[in-house]
Amino acid sequence: MKRLIALIFVLIIALSMVTVSASPAGGTPLVSRRHLEGAVAESISEEVRQVLDSATNAALSRLDELYLGLQGFSYVGRFTPVSLTAGGNITIGPGASFIMLSGSSSLSINSGTVVNVSTGNVVSNGTELTLNHRFFCTENTTAVITASTAVSGLVDGFHTFDGATLAPPPPPQPPPQPPRDSHTFADVPANAWFAPAVDFVFRNNLFTGTSDTTFSPNTPMTRGMFVTVLHRLYGLPEVTGAAVFSDVRDPSAFFFDAVAWANAGGIVTGFTDGTFRPNDSVTREQMAAIMHRFAYHTDRSMAIFDTALDNFPDRSDISSFAIEPLQWAVSWQIIQGGTGGRLLPRNTATRAEVAQIILNYNNNVILGVQS
Repeated sequence: MKRLIALIFVLIIALSMVTVSASPAGGTPLVSRRHLEGAVAESISEEVRQVLDSATNAALSRLDELYLGLQGFSYVGRFTPVSLTAGGNITIGPGASFIMLSGSSSLSINSGTVVNVSTGNVVSNGTELTLNHRFFCTENTTAVITASTAVSGLVDGFHTFDGATLAPPPPPQPPPQPPRDSHTFADVPANAWFAPAVDFVFRNNLFTGTSDTTFSPNTPMTRGMFVTVLHRLYGLPEVTGAAVFSDVRDPSAFFFDAVAWANAGGIVTGFTDGTFRPNDSVTREQMAAIMHRFAYHTDRSMAIFDTALDNFPDRSDISSFAIEPLQWAVSWQIIQGGTGGRLLPRNTATRAEVAQIILNYNNNVILGVQS
């Protein structure tokens, strides 16, 4: 990890040197190519080597200063599910984050500063953690999270724990199902804006029609349907255990396996009353939060533009749990503005809209062909 960070510092220095040494576009070289390939090139190479060595050593020394006191800590480079028993605790170190998905817990700060990234506020000692908020340790900080009840959450970075269990890494993604042939639905005109998306999700076994001849593009998408689509998108991975939700108990329900899988991976968290509400229509902000966790779980990029939401006049309508997920979804052009250029975070989504969002995710995040 330390060498990776040092390499980033070194790369920045190297790029700046390349910029300085390059001839202006269309300009005339001041010296001959032969001369450049001789003594000048050797001299520049030696200077670059010395600068890179110096930068690497400085970066490693700084990282040693930051992490010298973290002997005994483990490290994970991506958000990993963790479960705490009542009374159990997990200590997070500099640069680490914790997201509580269920249960209740409090935070004690040993040293330094903890920030609630979801709100941008500095956290005080003894704070009760808020569900789905990201708590981040700044430089020279360690903090202890103690579970009041059984807790499930996500942790990344340096940590150590007592009475907690890290989930194993997700299994390799199964091979996708063979694609189907295109299908004509009577309620999906060939010139409809959603026609390509419907064709994509049908051919790739992500959606079925509501009948042999209808897709029902304007029907609201339920939470159970949406999680089922993500389960299929990930190749129908094996399900271990059952969902913990009081309203997801029937193994014959079409969404049972998908919700159990998503819950075990920290992709869905449910509501504070212990329900998942699979038959409720999914809102745009709920969809963003679930896809954000799905991207974590499947090791996709979490990069965001800080200004991604600035142009939406209704950004103040976004619930606190969905601010970062919607920043991410808009940054990657997964979710875009609706009527009047508004984000409409609390509006429900139709089957056609979700089909388009899944196509956007495939193109922009999985394939990386963002326009």
